Amino acid sequence: MAAIEPRPSEDTLTPLLHPSTVAIIGASDNPTRIGGRPQRYMRDAGFGGRIYPVNPHRDTVQGLTAFASIGDLPEPIDIAIIAVPAPAVVETTEACAAAHVKAAVIFSAGFAETGDDGGRHQAALAAVADTTPMRIVGPNCLGVYNSALGFFGTFTSTIEAGRPKPGRVGLVSQSGAYGSHLSLLATRRGIGIRFWVTTGNECDVDVAETIGWLARHPDISVIVAYAEGVRDRDRLFASLALARERGKPVIFQKVGRTEIGADAVRSHTASLAGSDAVYDGVFRQFGVHRARDTEEMLDVAYAATFGTFPASRRVGLMSISGGVGVQMADEAVECGLEVTPMSDAAQARLKALLPFGSPRNPVDITAQAFNDLSLVTANLDVMLEERTYDAIVAFFTFVAAAKAMVDPISETLRAAKQRHPDCLLVLSIVGPPEIVRRYEEVGCPVFEDPARAVRVVEALSRFSEAFARRTPPVGPSPPALAALPAAPIGEHEAKLILAAAGLPMVEEQLCATADEAVAAAGALGFPVALKIASPNILHKTETGGVELDLGTADDVSHAFAAVTGRARLAAPDARIDGVLVSRMVTAGVETILGVQHDPTFGPVVMFGLGGIFVETLKDVSFRVAPFEDDEAHRMMRELTGFPLLEGVRGRQRCDLDAVAAALSALSRFAAAHTGQLESAELNPVVVFEEGRGLLALDALLVPKRP
Repeated sequence: MAAIEPRPSEDTLTPLLHPSTVAIIGASDNPTRIGGRPQRYMRDAGFGGRIYPVNPHRDTVQGLTAFASIGDLPEPIDIAIIAVPAPAVVETTEACAAAHVKAAVIFSAGFAETGDDGGRHQAALAAVADTTPMRIVGPNCLGVYNSALGFFGTFTSTIEAGRPKPGRVGLVSQSGAYGSHLSLLATRRGIGIRFWVTTGNECDVDVAETIGWLARHPDISVIVAYAEGVRDRDRLFASLALARERGKPVIFQKVGRTEIGADAVRSHTASLAGSDAVYDGVFRQFGVHRARDTEEMLDVAYAATFGTFPASRRVGLMSISGGVGVQMADEAVECGLEVTPMSDAAQARLKALLPFGSPRNPVDITAQAFNDLSLVTANLDVMLEERTYDAIVAFFTFVAAAKAMVDPISETLRAAKQRHPDCLLVLSIVGPPEIVRRYEEVGCPVFEDPARAVRVVEALSRFSEAFARRTPPVGPSPPALAALPAAPIGEHEAKLILAAAGLPMVEEQLCATADEAVAAAGALGFPVALKIASPNILHKTETGGVELDLGTADDVSHAFAAVTGRARLAAPDARIDGVLVSRMVTAGVETILGVQHDPTFGPVVMFGLGGIFVETLKDVSFRVAPFEDDEAHRMMRELTGFPLLEGVRGRQRCDLDAVAAALSALSRFAAAHTGQLESAELNPVVVFEEGRGLLALDALLVPKRP
């Protein structure tokens, strides 16, 4: 793809969230109705801008002078809130554009989500956005707000349950109801949402562009996003790359993980859910945390607001309960953290302090520590001074909420944070909100559940890894290569094409006769494998087109007759070019490399281990092409079966650098053939021990049909 360039939306989206003048079209005098709520919310919040109700049937609306049309207003308008019936929306939107309104938010439903007629009306709205400077949010959305400004261009009733407090979090949601749900839960949890945008059907402004605007905004440190589909991959890539570049964590919930969920997405907002496994790969590639549910989304966002991202995955665990210490250790290992033991010297110091505790890691300080709070300080100091851990999770439960404990423990933690500002300290405490706030004020995220406390450490450490990367998530587009043949491509030709692109292939010869096959086997060295060569037979094993471990010339001669005969019976119309003879490869670990054309993201590369790992467990990872070797290494490490490559139970470590080089070469090949290649598969690719490389034993290229 071309170099990622964010859409220049600094100015065009700013009127949506920093307006001075607001028109409400369809304004209601009833403050409980959809057209009446925005005016009431802004009045109650002390919005300092000017509000103009537009209602041709009233002289005043909620105490403000009403106007008959958008064209009658006395000054230019930054944002128009459109709350009129669906049949009137297109005409109203066109009138706003004619009046040089800078932005519009459309509450009304009844567009693409309802079928063809609604889709045509939505296309008319998109045409307004495409042909005029006015930006449009919606239709079928709940609006936007800027809590710091007191601007509430929304009708969500969650504002009545608790007005959001300004913070450094920006939230964008394709779903208005779910965005409202998140806003309310965040407010109750003390997470400050400054900007809130619900994009609805996205005829113009979408989740991706809003992420980019939030990434640029100096008052935003954390971005939370929810989407059901993505329409513009380049815009999404630009926005996510910008957020990563500026060190702003993105917590993203993308729904439609299952087939049923994807069907529900299509019926809800007419979005394409896309391949869920590919979305996983994209988010990892750009350093985004993909949240599976509401709790996880808010947990990670809350912890991220403290601004400390561990430089490594090494975590120290401290607990007043040995059992909970074990729980935390299990959770840490399962989510990929390193529960590194304390050094012998540190363990000796801790053992001297607490002879009945366990000093290894997790550190069991026992309830005895709360009879002498200096022991808490001393234990924490020892763990921090080790400089082994970039995060510490402490389970203090209800004990730390006792009035006599709050001041000394919070001061201990404050001093620790001052001495070690880069170390993340996370607490598991049960206590009333005012006690929790005391610990938060010294810089410690607080969770009741110790497992959730551990999981956020893993999430924040991955953000740290992403922020430290120096290579772009997606590389520049490579030069275009010669076009692929339009006709079906046979295995031998596919291997020649891929070998020219830098993919190592097993040595083989194409043989048209049995005598040629015998000669080839002699030249290559026995034992050999023999496969039917035909561009029309893709699955050779199913047609009996493969013979393995042929040790003599007679074996080869008989195998030639057998596979060609079976192929002609199974596929009488297939073109038979002969057979491929290659030497047998038995050592090494079998893997699979592939390319597929994703309808949302274009060419994506897949990697997995062979056999049951890919066929049954679906243990594969994806990346958008092209990418570099370091991204390929991360791709490999995501596999559940990665220890087989790294070397386990006495096995030799595989040549991981060779795998990375092959993956990045395949990614460049896929990107160079964007629009030409439907899919590619190298299976199996046998990886040898470190320093010995790899070989693809089979290859398939499927060109896109014209």
